[in-house]
Amino acid sequence: MNNPLDKILNWIAKNFRKDASKMIIATGVAGWTLSSLAQISAIIFNPKLNNDQKSFLVPQEFADAAVNIGSFFLITLMLKKITSKLFSTGKLAPKSLRKFFKKHDEIFKDKVGKLDFKVDDYIKKIDNFPKDEYYAYKNFGTAIATVGGGIFSSNIVTPIIRNEMASNMQKNYINNKKTFEKKQPVIKSQGLRI
Repeated sequence: MNNPLDKILNWIAKNFRKDASKMIIATGVAGWTLSSLAQISAIIFNPKLNNDQKSFLVPQEFADAAVNIGSFFLITLMLKKITSKLFSTGKLAPKSLRKFFKKHDEIFKDKVGKLDFKVDDYIKKIDNFPKDEYYAYKNFGTAIATVGGGIFSSNIVTPIIRNEMASNMQKNYINNKKTFEKKQPVIKSQGLRI
């Protein structure tokens, strides 16, 4: 009798064993999404904030969420794909694979490092290919690139974009509020706006 946790762990192991960077991207996006939803909910349900404050803060948090999730996803995915391509062309390779390429120079001499070369095609054709080392090295390299992309997007790209967007949103909010207040009729006897 399998318990549900075992099923989930088996599914994770099966789907992310060969490519840990996929899991890093998936958990990163899920983490950003959940934290953004928590932040938006905290603003919406905070009794200390009035409706005017909420009407400014909620759209700002949605914009922050879009920037956080979007930049994380795009940058990590781009770095993962670039790194994966470097491994699949043989441009980056473990020592055992470089020795194997040298040993079989007649096959690989003019192919390794070219964009149309795919290491995976030769893994299937050659019996003694060091595929375990290749896959382990590729998995490790793409995972490191993905973590680096996550750090770069979260600590450099996102704050720059988010600050610029927040500044523009605040300016628009203030301008719209001033325009709205000017359009309100004034009661002349008391000088009050209704």
